[in-house]
Amino acid sequence: MSMNGCDCDPRSPIGIAETRTLQVASTPSSAMDHLGAAIASLRANPPDTSSGIIRLQVPIQGKIESIDWLHSQDPHLPRCYFSRRSSRIRSSSDLLLESLNGNGNGNGNGDGRSSAANKLVSVAGIGSAVFFRHLRPFSFHDWSSIRRFLSMDSPLIRAYGAIRFDARSNLSPEWEPFGCFYFVVPQVEFDELEEGSVLATTIAWDASLSWTWENAIDSLEAVMRKVSSLVGKLKRQLPRASILSNSHCPDKTNWELAVNKVLHSIRRDDSPITKVVLARSSKFVTDTDLDPVTLLACLQSEGKDSYQFCFQPPNAPAFIGNTPEQLFRRSGLSISSEALAATRARGATKALDLQIEQELLTSPKDILEFSIVRDGIRDKLKAVCDGVVVEPELTVRKLPRVQHLNALIAGRLRSEDDEYAVLSSLHPTPAVCGSPMEDARDFIAETEAFDRGMYAGPVGWFGGGGSEFAVGIRSALIEKGGKAFFYAGTGIVEGSDPSLEWKELEMKTSQFTNYLKQEVAVE
Repeated sequence: MSMNGCDCDPRSPIGIAETRTLQVASTPSSAMDHLGAAIASLRANPPDTSSGIIRLQVPIQGKIESIDWLHSQDPHLPRCYFSRRSSRIRSSSDLLLESLNGNGNGNGNGDGRSSAANKLVSVAGIGSAVFFRHLRPFSFHDWSSIRRFLSMDSPLIRAYGAIRFDARSNLSPEWEPFGCFYFVVPQVEFDELEEGSVLATTIAWDASLSWTWENAIDSLEAVMRKVSSLVGKLKRQLPRASILSNSHCPDKTNWELAVNKVLHSIRRDDSPITKVVLARSSKFVTDTDLDPVTLLACLQSEGKDSYQFCFQPPNAPAFIGNTPEQLFRRSGLSISSEALAATRARGATKALDLQIEQELLTSPKDILEFSIVRDGIRDKLKAVCDGVVVEPELTVRKLPRVQHLNALIAGRLRSEDDEYAVLSSLHPTPAVCGSPMEDARDFIAETEAFDRGMYAGPVGWFGGGGSEFAVGIRSALIEKGGKAFFYAGTGIVEGSDPSLEWKELEMKTSQFTNYLKQEVAVE
């Protein structure tokens, strides 16, 4: 499993951090040959430093989807996958950042250093060059430990992972391999670009962590021997699995009790609570294992305007998701976030869809729920940013199954070190927790009888010149033995109706359950 970077002294810089680009290859097979030769050369001529990180990358002619590459690899290796949203959604955020910073490059740092990284569509990785995991809450020390292995000059060396929704809550057995947070720099990585592809390896070592250069290169070569050069086109079709058992936590009766408990608290004169986001965990057992990568590919085909992710530590379940919600994106000092709240189904016809949109835009209950989210994010960004703007104040974001109220928020950090402050202050947002945050989180901890784990927590990556995190909603935990947990939540405010909120949960989890064959009654 390589080394745990959390055990380092983040004040001690590593000896070397660099990226070496090799000759362009025509196929993944020839790219493997190039990498094999470069690794052999590294072994023969090792760096003279006791710590470091080196990325070897081979551009590949032609575009190959990274999820196809991931599906072709050994499923027993640690895996990660992260896909950005469509260019259309990303462009709106870029335009807002450009107007804020008064430049036209959209990368927020005034140079072309991140241009290659900005072309990245998705990343699939296997193995672990260095990982970061602990049972304690994610801290400034842990963030600094990750940053120690990153470099502005190597923007594609990134640590991908996720953080628990509430690190104070007890870890359930299914979430234990993830700890309170889990990030990994993959040993072997396939990058899907807007035009073309890249196959890369990363080697990291630190003698102070008892992981020497020899340990690192031996481990990399062992993983390289397991890499498949044959990349087939993954069918976006999941074999229909029959449900053997299914249960919800909470069930419908206890859900209604919990919603009414929130409403009672909101109406109390001595309570500051205005919103609580309650969630549900739905456990399914099927007659065959669900392949998390195939399921993710199916979700991807209908979720171009969403992030897709998969994180699977060694000997662990796979945490996957198809989330529309951005937590924040940083490029240099520029940072953007968004408010996404209130939900309606899409209409069967264009006329009906527009009618539902108007109902959403004029609903006092939904506007209240959304305003709490938008204003909360804006106020938190103002604490660490200059020139915070919100544009537009209110609009509708349409997804394949649902539509939400939406707004973009952007600002300029006073220091790159404020990235940790942004992460720790924005999470959890009012969209997945409530308002005020601490009161709502305490309410959730007292009320919910299951472990959210990484559901509704930050999912994404840290890099040398930037970072990007989504909110881990519309997500699932896929285990061996045909077991899966599907998660969804809804915001409870004044005017919420328990039965309508239950229907919203069903609508949100339908992206997973539609691939299952119902054969038993739901408990």
